[in-house]
Amino acid sequence: MSAGIGTGHIKAAEALEKSFAADGRVAEIINLDALQYTNKLFQDIHSGIYTSLVRSAPDFLGWWYKTSDDPWRTNRIRQTLDRLNTRPLVRFIRDFSPHIAVCTHFMPANIISHLMATRQLQAHLSTVITDFDLHAKWLSGSSHRYFVAIDETRVHLEMLGIPGDRITVSGIPIDPVFQHPINRKEERLRAGLNPEQPVLLLSAGAFGIGPMELVVERMLGMNSNVQTVVVCGRNDGLKQRILRIVGHQSTRFKVLGYTDEMHKLMKMADIFIGKPGGMTTAEAIACGLPMCVVSPIPGQEERNSDHLLEEGIAIKCNDLTTLPFKLARLLEDSNRLKRMKINALRLAQPAASSTIVETLLKDCQPLLSFTQSQRTAIALAAQPENRGRSYSAGLASSHHSKFRN
Repeated sequence: MSAGIGTGHIKAAEALEKSFAADGRVAEIINLDALQYTNKLFQDIHSGIYTSLVRSAPDFLGWWYKTSDDPWRTNRIRQTLDRLNTRPLVRFIRDFSPHIAVCTHFMPANIISHLMATRQLQAHLSTVITDFDLHAKWLSGSSHRYFVAIDETRVHLEMLGIPGDRITVSGIPIDPVFQHPINRKEERLRAGLNPEQPVLLLSAGAFGIGPMELVVERMLGMNSNVQTVVVCGRNDGLKQRILRIVGHQSTRFKVLGYTDEMHKLMKMADIFIGKPGGMTTAEAIACGLPMCVVSPIPGQEERNSDHLLEEGIAIKCNDLTTLPFKLARLLEDSNRLKRMKINALRLAQPAASSTIVETLLKDCQPLLSFTQSQRTAIALAAQPENRGRSYSAGLASSHHSKFRN
């Protein structure tokens, strides 16, 4: 289960669906966008408003990310509203009665957690975190397992008091197609690109969000041997504006709309330019593709950017005036580019979806439910002044669930 807020949660769920479908031990799979089982107002609040804020008020999103990163404090009101607006979804889940429930968004995870805590459902619930860092809203009162992208997030969860044997460092699940090798020279020729010249990949994501026109205008002044593929997503208006901007230099710019061949584009490119969403980042590093971070959304994308910079996988451009300079300098430093590629592949986990499926089909852990005192301990450990202290209160499961396997 996922939720159509952005595209990363949906894509992660689709990747898991493919890996479950490829396993002969699985009899039936249903992949749901939880928002489709809610009313239009609820959908607009969750999806429409989020997209609007990304475009017009990203600083507000950053403020809210930090303010709400407090376990359980804002959960009760939000979860009550979720349950009031998702009754068709609750009915479906109870009727289907899954053996295993995997959530790539916190909203359905919290609903299923409530159903299990109130003994309305017996299932094995796991949550897949789709960014490098963990926000408090991903925590559920009752669950079985968390899948995280990196070791640092595992350590953070353990310091909050989540037992280490309930946390798997799997990576973020991406489409298995990213594991397939390509012939770089042939794919460049097929795309109308010179296989001997540098290729930059500029992406606005599926929704075509970001300062794309300004980025392209800056890149017009780069060395003439640099080729750029611009992916505008489903924003056809953006695509048309970009085509007008590149004008007579269209031979240096390949402008695309939405594409399902990002795995090929990423593997034929030398540098990725764009926002470091969790899914985009996981895909890029799986391809060993160095990144140039531009306009990250305050909050989760800034956190992703921090990890990329720390690992030596990315550069960051804070002022677009310097973008051509920073890109040119990186392209001229072949040794640095090579190191960045090695660093990316070291962090990459392209088989994350298979790892998650294999773990779940063997997992027989009992349900872990937090008492009020344990929730208080987790909330204390999460406070900025207390991070680094351990407040784990012997978080043993308060009751066990028996689930079919």
